[in-house]
Amino acid sequence: MTDSILPDEIIVNNIYYIRGHKVMFDAYLAELYQVETKQLKRQVRRNLERFPDDFMFELTPEEQKILRCQIGTLKQGEHLKYAPMVFTEQGVAMLSSVLNSPRAINVNIQIIRLFTRLRKMFIDNTELRLEIEKIKSKLDNQDKNMEIIFRYLDELLDKQEQPKTPRTRIGYKPDKF
Repeated sequence: MTDSILPDEIIVNNIYYIRGHKVMFDAYLAELYQVETKQLKRQVRRNLERFPDDFMFELTPEEQKILRCQIGTLKQGEHLKYAPMVFTEQGVAMLSSVLNSPRAINVNIQIIRLFTRLRKMFIDNTELRLEIEKIKSKLDNQDKNMEIIFRYLDELLDKQEQPKTPRTRIGYKPDKF
């Protein structure tokens, strides 16, 4: 196991959710790999067959505008010549074969481990949520059952509290003493 080059929190804070994928921006990855963004993009464009749409995609102008407003990553006037590329977990893994420096390999290992940990946390949270839902439904059923029991008890108490009609005795003894 290699030592972490960067604190995990810094990397995790730069993972975004776009088009249903957890992704990282080209500029941030270039910074981590200590290469220029244009060099990273150049290497990716030279090896486009290694980066299908589920590994890497470019942001649309509309997405750039939304991100500029939401996270402030893209400043007006910057990154306009070429659309930013974003890389999924598989795309980040593929970058290590394109950027073949020791730093790129070590950073990739750390990022892939983080993606794996995040996926495991998501699965664990999903399982926990399902268990909680099961417990809630059981409690709802128990509440309904308890409500029925209390209703029956109330009915029994009402019957006991109702005045009894006098009974006539049967047998040889007179009704009044």
